[in-house]
Amino acid sequence: MEKSGEREMFSELPKERLYTPLDLEDFDYMDNLGFPGDYPFTRGIHPTMHRGRLWGMAEYAGFGMPEDTNRRWKFLLEEGQNGVSLATDLPTQLGYDPDHPLASSEVGVVGLSCPSLKEVEILFDGIPLDKITVRGSINHPHIILWSMYMAVAEQQGVPSQKMGGSVHWDCLNEYVGRGAYIFPPDGALRLAIDFMEYGLKHIPRLSYLVNAYTVRESGGSLVQEGAYAMAAGMAFLESARNRGIEVDAFAPRLTFNHAIHMNFFEEVAKFRALRRIWARIVKEKFGAKKENSMMYRFGPGTGGSTFTAQEPENNIARATLESLAAILGGATYLHTASYDEAYAIPTEHSVRIALKTQLILGHESGVTEVVDPLGGSYYVERLTNDIEEQVMAYLSKIEEQGGMIEAINSGWFQEELARSAYQKQRDFEDGKRIVVGVNRFASEEKGKFVIHRADPKVTEEMIRRVKKLREERDNKRVDASLLEIEKAAKGTDNLVPYVMDAVKAYATIGEISDVFRGVFGEHKGLRF
Repeated sequence: MEKSGEREMFSELPKERLYTPLDLEDFDYMDNLGFPGDYPFTRGIHPTMHRGRLWGMAEYAGFGMPEDTNRRWKFLLEEGQNGVSLATDLPTQLGYDPDHPLASSEVGVVGLSCPSLKEVEILFDGIPLDKITVRGSINHPHIILWSMYMAVAEQQGVPSQKMGGSVHWDCLNEYVGRGAYIFPPDGALRLAIDFMEYGLKHIPRLSYLVNAYTVRESGGSLVQEGAYAMAAGMAFLESARNRGIEVDAFAPRLTFNHAIHMNFFEEVAKFRALRRIWARIVKEKFGAKKENSMMYRFGPGTGGSTFTAQEPENNIARATLESLAAILGGATYLHTASYDEAYAIPTEHSVRIALKTQLILGHESGVTEVVDPLGGSYYVERLTNDIEEQVMAYLSKIEEQGGMIEAINSGWFQEELARSAYQKQRDFEDGKRIVVGVNRFASEEKGKFVIHRADPKVTEEMIRRVKKLREERDNKRVDASLLEIEKAAKGTDNLVPYVMDAVKAYATIGEISDVFRGVFGEHKGLRF
């Protein structure tokens, strides 16, 4: 019988057409796989995984003024979400107030405008900080934003010890992924380690997030994303150790953010491989004694760069497939992007669909009934081994550069990502990488849906509010608190108590960031 020809497959990782026991000849069940909840945690960090408790669900949300975001958060909590995840606008992320000359066109556009404690007081009106977890996507000024959170919790009568969530605190990813950096690496790292040191004592339920998501979304490969997570995690563990903090005190509080892209089995295997790698690094390289320190916790998001403006309803299918990969990969937290995010931030309609996608997977699909249901698959186990091997090889390249911080300072890692992004674009343009509805199978029909429009009045109102704040507050107290921050930044004191004092005096994020700019300088980027 004549056999039909095989169509060409496209993947970042080479594949065989069929996997058999011969692909796992040297496979040792207990060493390579084992049981869920047991070292090296290939099958998951908990014995029962999602049979015991579903992953955390918190759609990334924020826009306009604090009243707008407060309403969106309450809507999501009523719809079944169990935490909140704040998106701030670009001026806030870059440490500028709304009335800064560089801020005017971006105030409240891609996130909440949040220049002072006044905004956070409104943001959490009716939302008790001891009942929900909080995630904040802001890196270099995170120390300021979380000081505002703690100040509001204090107003609510909630001690910081009862607060929980994770802080987007990975200052390094800004230099290689997002580009929303403010300070040079040394200054940014000082802020991060100061906040972590303070948080371990005063916010024991808080996790510190290493953000590999932006590496993948910037065009990096799956292997580069995984290697960044490992290398950055090691850099932070080393920085903590240099501060005198034991690995078993800090490592259990580290968590990782990843992107989930469209090759389903690669994404599942990626998470299984990274759990195994991280467990061995923390145990063998850093000498951790507690198994809790060796567990790789990750809260990924579906890949924004995989969503298309053309035929945007197709993105619902993409979000479902990527969310399923995260769940079967063992995610502890998940953000599912909304189908209209190629155009704008989500509407209530689209974000409800994204959240309900997670709820349907959790409660209707049956995928949570068995722990690690893909474990033992010849294909999945071989793919897990292959990804582990490639991530370790790439990690060695980073180590040859002197570690992640040196790889960033020299521009080496940025150049690596640029090459990867260029190749991905070439593969798309050459038709090797098929994107349905874009370079193949496109239709002429135009989608009919409403998208979120930024309110141009937000800029005017937020400028009015911040100017009014400066007129009504005790400016002598503000000036004194800013001077104390400057003195502390030039010394070695932990900066969090000083920032807390300034925040409570209603100093703005721009004013506090300007003090840090004066001490640490500003990062100007690299030219290749």
